[in-house]
Amino acid sequence: MTSKQIDYCIELARTLNFSRAAENMFVSQPTFSYQIRLLEEEIGFTLFERSGKGAVLTPAGTQFVGFLTNLREELKRAIEQGQNFSAQYKDSISINMMVRQAVYFLPEAMRQFAKSNPEVQITTQFRYENGMEAFLKNESDVVFALQEQTRQIPNIRVHELFESRIYLITQPDDILAEKNLITESDLFGRTLMVGGGSPPALRAVQHRLIGTGKLEYFNSADHDTTLTNVAAGKGICLAPGFLNDHSGQFAWIPFDCSESFSCVLCTHKNDNRASLNEFIDILKRLYREAVAFPL
Repeated sequence: MTSKQIDYCIELARTLNFSRAAENMFVSQPTFSYQIRLLEEEIGFTLFERSGKGAVLTPAGTQFVGFLTNLREELKRAIEQGQNFSAQYKDSISINMMVRQAVYFLPEAMRQFAKSNPEVQITTQFRYENGMEAFLKNESDVVFALQEQTRQIPNIRVHELFESRIYLITQPDDILAEKNLITESDLFGRTLMVGGGSPPALRAVQHRLIGTGKLEYFNSADHDTTLTNVAAGKGICLAPGFLNDHSGQFAWIPFDCSESFSCVLCTHKNDNRASLNEFIDILKRLYREAVAFPL
């Protein structure tokens, strides 16, 4: 299957007319029809029913063209990114994170890194789940993770980045937003959003609070759903500080507990590029210097 055949198939599905589709693709109708026939022979099923009035997609053709359309868009983006890369950069470093705000100082690190390494591109990838699995498949060069996720994983380097504590998230006008530190008793009588892929340390705190029997709780599918419910006034939630986007949309108040999160960056053990080591060092320095920054 060629990219030309993909384009022809998508265009015929759009026009359902061989003559018009061939004209739009700037080829003769016999050439166009021949390429569609070759494609059908290769995949082993009919995409279009021919008639004197034009063409009609078969059920299998409808499904296949939907797949081809998505594939063509992905291919287009890949080509554009490749063109950008080949024109400007000699190397790239990809970093995988669950959400953009997880590594708050990443944009500043990228700016500083670009000054000394203008030929190296930093690309970001976002996977709320399975980020570590993707990293281990060599789909990224760096992954943001919690220390607990890195235990007993071979052939990786773990770079300590910062320690993040647990915060209570409320609406800014909530009475709890006036406090400087939240205790367990402050949450009694409230509805706590729980679940949503919470890491073990956070789940331990949630279970401890639920075990008191002095508050209600509501299961939430993920962090974005939880924040939507908090914004709608359906409850409050606890979350790691590294999820704070510092936009001011919510109040983030430190929660009084011993649990915290050791946030790290992981790189592949056999990746000894000087540029990668410099990038990691810049990030570590930025966090080290931001002693008073809430995390």
